[in-house]
Amino acid sequence: MSGTTRARTRRYAVVLYGATGFVGRQTVAYFAAHPELASSGQRWALAGRNADKLEQVRSACGVERQTDILIAGADDRAALDVLARSTAVVLSTAGPFDLYGSALVAACVQHGTHYVDITGETPWVQRLIARHHATAAGTGTRIVPFCGFDSVPSDLGAWLLMQAMQQRHGEPCVDVKAAFTVRGGLNGGTMASMLNILGSAQAAAFDDPFLLSPTAGRPTDVSRHADPVRPRRDADFKAWLAPFFMGPINTRVVRRSAALLGYGESFHYQEYLRLGEGPLAAAAAASLSLSMGLGQRALAWSGVRTLAASLAPKPGEGPSEAAMNGGSFGCELVGTSASGRQLRARIADQGDPGNRATTKMVCESALCLALEPSALPGEPGFGGVLTPASAFGAVLVERLRRAGMTLVVDR
Repeated sequence: MSGTTRARTRRYAVVLYGATGFVGRQTVAYFAAHPELASSGQRWALAGRNADKLEQVRSACGVERQTDILIAGADDRAALDVLARSTAVVLSTAGPFDLYGSALVAACVQHGTHYVDITGETPWVQRLIARHHATAAGTGTRIVPFCGFDSVPSDLGAWLLMQAMQQRHGEPCVDVKAAFTVRGGLNGGTMASMLNILGSAQAAAFDDPFLLSPTAGRPTDVSRHADPVRPRRDADFKAWLAPFFMGPINTRVVRRSAALLGYGESFHYQEYLRLGEGPLAAAAAASLSLSMGLGQRALAWSGVRTLAASLAPKPGEGPSEAAMNGGSFGCELVGTSASGRQLRARIADQGDPGNRATTKMVCESALCLALEPSALPGEPGFGGVLTPASAFGAVLVERLRRAGMTLVVDR
């Protein structure tokens, strides 16, 4: 069934699952403020396990007339089947996804329902690939995790540089590196997901640089793709860099895109946190590198994770409105070809990256599937467990630009 046919024959274009969570409430507000579905004659719905809380969210956003409420617990497969059959697209913000997402994805795959989420849980997605990629590819169903801050800027940034290098110089990038600046806070759901990964039996898999890549796409020398652990001064960025805490997620996603889209066997991608120039930046880079290494080792202990969970925001909690509005992120990327040509790209937005920007990214990803299925990359029947770049490409780039995000490749 094509995406256009799904949207035409099912009751809803999009169902927002986990709509009472911290980011979930923001997705409802985003859809309420951007009524493209309603103007095209399509309906959307809110879903979760608690009817009273869902009604409160719907009432607070003033969308009682436009939306329905669907009740489905994360372990209620019968209710999830009904939900998946009713909609063309599911947008899920109900994490930790390893605990609450598997049955929902299975229902979407079974019923040919497209799916997007905001997970950064790479070991969980690796299991989704093993279980569902072949079936989803065979039915043209797009299952697209990582549609938030992890990992849209990294994935689209590398894709933009690859496209521009081919178009302008007739050759691909063989190396792309990214440097992030971020200002924002954590919500309780994100913290719960991080602690769940570090406390699970899959924690060791988290360190595999090619965890999400097909076996045939793994290079013989994996060591050159290992996550950075030390500070460095980079001449291209003219700044001191430290390991980026989201690098072990984003790099795996970009490498899966490289395999799915054919960036080439020699393609290399890495990313960092940008601190600036001068001795203070150098000291900060060294301090962050050390603290990140020590912190990851400490969180391997269950007692430390318990303490961290007690101090962190609880699921459903997060930064204040003022704090989220005052946040921002910037991602500078440099792409280099085999002949030494270079291009630079920038992706940036105002608003807390883990909340405001993530909400924009995942909502626009869902709207790509609901409103522009025929414009998406690949054949009409293209599917599988995909990445933002391989699933949406230029369609998501343009939607995010129209939504106010900067995505540019410099000449």
